[in-house]
Amino acid sequence: MTSPRDELCMRSATELAALLRNRQVSAREVVDAHLDRIERLNPAINAIVTLDPDGARAAADAADAAVAAGEKVGPLHGLPVAHKDTHATGGMRTTWGSPLHVDTVPASDELVVSRLKAAGAIRLGKTNVPEFAAGSHTVNPVFGTTHNPYRRGLSAGGSSGGAAAALAAGLVPVAEGGDMGGSLRNPAAFCNVVGLRPTPGRVPTWPSAMGWSPMQVQGPMGRTVADVALQLSVLAGPDSRVPIALQDDGAGFAASLPVELPGLRVAWAPNLGGRIPVDPVITAVLTSTVQVVQDLGAKVEEDCPDLSDADEVFRTLRAWIFEASLGDVVRRSPDKVKATIRWNAELGAALTGGDVARAEIAHTRLYERVIAFFDRFDVLLAPTTQVLPFPVDCEYPTEVAGVPQRDYLGWMRSCTLISPTGCPALSVPGGFSPDGLPVGLQIIGPPGADRRVLEVGHAIEQATGHGQHRPVLPFPEAA
Repeated sequence: MTSPRDELCMRSATELAALLRNRQVSAREVVDAHLDRIERLNPAINAIVTLDPDGARAAADAADAAVAAGEKVGPLHGLPVAHKDTHATGGMRTTWGSPLHVDTVPASDELVVSRLKAAGAIRLGKTNVPEFAAGSHTVNPVFGTTHNPYRRGLSAGGSSGGAAAALAAGLVPVAEGGDMGGSLRNPAAFCNVVGLRPTPGRVPTWPSAMGWSPMQVQGPMGRTVADVALQLSVLAGPDSRVPIALQDDGAGFAASLPVELPGLRVAWAPNLGGRIPVDPVITAVLTSTVQVVQDLGAKVEEDCPDLSDADEVFRTLRAWIFEASLGDVVRRSPDKVKATIRWNAELGAALTGGDVARAEIAHTRLYERVIAFFDRFDVLLAPTTQVLPFPVDCEYPTEVAGVPQRDYLGWMRSCTLISPTGCPALSVPGGFSPDGLPVGLQIIGPPGADRRVLEVGHAIEQATGHGQHRPVLPFPEAA
């Protein structure tokens, strides 16, 4: 039987926020319930890797005192949050999943953390990541492996795998992450939650050594689309220190979302125009979900933008970023950095000015083709992942649907091909495989259309109910 505390932990963030505002429940009750659930369930999942129960309880008491005094509170007032362990948290250890930073305690919060705090969220701790957030499987030499709440022994995805697993398990109601090649979308799909890669600049990233780059973004994750929209309303908004920051105020993202899609022009790309192999189980599951989209009033046809050169654009600019951010680390301490990071940084170090220039030219042409495609369609639907959650002792899948993959980035191309387009991309629960593993549906809109992908995602979520199927925890005993 589910306890009242567990029921509280599995409520959506929007529900909890309303209960807290109306003083139907206290922030201390909410925090204590989540800390209790973390104590019981997290050891088997390993989603949260640093915890500050005393600090969280003190913050909750202060939040309750503010409400009692009639003070104005933020949209996330009293909601527990655990921050991705690649996001700097003032006074709390931030390791980046690396032995090189096992004792690093930043002096201050980075922008995404400070915006959540300013909105009233209460910091519980940090969520697990792959080493330096490289790769879409959450394992590192500092904290070990995060397990999928739907089946122990399988990957929770990455790099925001700890965040996705914590949400699915009811350890926190809100979380945030980052996404270069799918790090918000991939784990959301594996853990049956929602993750948004926003339009670059929608959520300003600061500090950032490469502030002009649109490749690495930060964004919200939640158990529902409305929860993600609520977080985006406080994470979005201008910041003069970030050169690509969009100037729109974020508050409008919290407005109510539709449940029907009359006249929506939808392109369905089950294999991104023949560019990616996909597990047939995933294709079958998502084909049924796309039928639901038609039933909601949308006009669906199979089509895909021309993603020529998207692979090379992504790989070149990713390598360039790895050289800029981790090249010196790799050269200084090669034995303390995993092989895939060394490989990516070495590729970056070998790039010439001509290589980067050609990638930027191709990047521009890719953007122009995508913009033209969205003159004909409102959104593009595609698989979030090409594979189902895989065993945790596998670093990455080496083949997809029988097709060998050339390196550790190959199996993630359903996301990496979208990243350089500049489009917002939302992963929502798309169904389950016959043996009960989550499948994610990726909803992609034209650059700037973050609200549109949220609206479509919400309508699909409400019609299918896939997101309401939560994992059975604690894990069932093995037979």
